[in-house]
Amino acid sequence: ARPKAREVVAEFLARADRKVKLLVRVNPLAGHDIDLDLNAIARGKPDGIMLPKAEGAATVEELVNRMAARELFAPVLPIASETAAAIFQLGTYGTVAHRLCGLTWGAEDLPATIGAATIREEDGSYTPPYEMARSLTLFAAHAAGVPAIETVFPAFRDTDGLTRYAVRAARDGFTGMMAIHPAQIEPINAAFTPSVQAVAHARAVVEAFAANPSAGTLQLDGKMIDGPHLEQARRLLQRAGE
Repeated sequence: ARPKAREVVAEFLARADRKVKLLVRVNPLAGHDIDLDLNAIARGKPDGIMLPKAEGAATVEELVNRMAARELFAPVLPIASETAAAIFQLGTYGTVAHRLCGLTWGAEDLPATIGAATIREEDGSYTPPYEMARSLTLFAAHAAGVPAIETVFPAFRDTDGLTRYAVRAARDGFTGMMAIHPAQIEPINAAFTPSVQAVAHARAVVEAFAANPSAGTLQLDGKMIDGPHLEQARRLLQRAGE
């Protein structure tokens, strides 16, 4: 039903109240659907484009060129780990960082391309190959200086599982997470919102270094803090809106 989907998306872009930024997920660059997608949505001027099965900077540039031909200028969110070849291109996104609004990964398509039987252990955690893909995407995003976006949690009725997954993502350094159902938005936002205690501690770290600008290391609550702790505190306060 892709023709109908294009029609619906185009209509939505034309009438939507842009209270939040609207990204449109298009089809992969391989095949003719991508051009039909871009033709359909160009007039609606989406705020960003999500590119599945991205394979590094070259695919971002190709997409940007196709968008420009339609006077569509918007940042790209690549799904950067859905093919085996994509894994080896994760380090190239820094060269197109100015074209990106983030970097995310996908755990569902990659196993199909390599014939894997499953992506998860019995306890629900990722098997080593997919844990590696997740980690490499996380580091690739930070190396490029763009937001690192955790992939989806498919079991949208499992709120407790989603919360644990999102909390782990925030802990590990992801700056956001994709959702597949509106019911997931609130738990995800809660997980990525720093706690009152974390904000208070971050303020204390920043204030300690502000009071001692020439210090390389300090002590706070009986523990050593240094430059990395200051950077971490600043990032957390930024996430908290300060």
